[in-house]
Amino acid sequence: MRSRNPVFSRRGFSRDNGYAGFNAAPQAGGQAVGTQGNPYAQGNPYGQGNPYAQPAGDPYAQNPYAQNPYAQQGLQGAPPQAPATTGRMTMDDVVLRTATTLGTLIVTAALAWALLPVDDANINRSYGIGIGAALIGMVLAFVQSFKRKASPALILSYAAFEGVFLGVVSSIVDNRIASGAAMQAVIGTMAVFAGVLVAYKAGWIRVNRRFYGFVMAAALGFVLLMVVNLLFAVFGGGDGLGFRSGPLGIVFGVIGILLGACFLALDFKQVEDGIAYGAPKDEAWLAAFGLTLTLVWIYMEFLRIIAILNSND
Repeated sequence: MRSRNPVFSRRGFSRDNGYAGFNAAPQAGGQAVGTQGNPYAQGNPYGQGNPYAQPAGDPYAQNPYAQNPYAQQGLQGAPPQAPATTGRMTMDDVVLRTATTLGTLIVTAALAWALLPVDDANINRSYGIGIGAALIGMVLAFVQSFKRKASPALILSYAAFEGVFLGVVSSIVDNRIASGAAMQAVIGTMAVFAGVLVAYKAGWIRVNRRFYGFVMAAALGFVLLMVVNLLFAVFGGGDGLGFRSGPLGIVFGVIGILLGACFLALDFKQVEDGIAYGAPKDEAWLAAFGLTLTLVWIYMEFLRIIAILNSND
């Protein structure tokens, strides 16, 4: 699943075009398409030998939109409908897997907050554990990103270790810099998620190749700039080039949140296309993985902005 997250890459609902559903599955109001744009049609990785493959004579095999009520009415722009076949990914699957992944992350974050004190005597040890958990979580995320199939164990392990890191960092910011910062960051993340979801469903955000290209170019520039800033901080000391602290830190934090919102829209598009094209049920785990990565990104940017604002008081 090829990720739209700025850091990680995962396999997508596509064949060779690199992104799910571009010029294939339009949102409501777009132009209707046929089976040629369906990444799960001919030549897709779930074709030959697929346990979910449809038997000969299935009315959906030749035309996946045959049962689309919009087709009979001659309406253009209706989203394609996947056949109601067992073994296919549904929205309930995505919601359940995402809730499970985020639930694991929240539980381990709460345990880390409670069990790893951040007072003067223990902060270095707790911070070291948090950094170690973050590195392990990053390795697990990369391993999952390069696997052809979803591994629930890998995804949940990533969520568990990432939760430890978030719990430690959130506790440090909340207890030593800004009281209530963690809850404010959670509320901000939820608000961005809800806002992007509403805007996407209302058609205010149009995910197409141009949108994808702009977001990926902006994200690449953002990440490279942050890497350069980190290198200057490591070898030169202080805050590096100052892109993650002070007024510039606030500006780049806002940019990071906006990028995270754009990646949420890309994730929603992938989920929508996967359901429309009858992706295998296991793809729901990859959708949950991608959404978790993006939400963690947004949460960390909110937490950073809150810490900067309060450290300047």
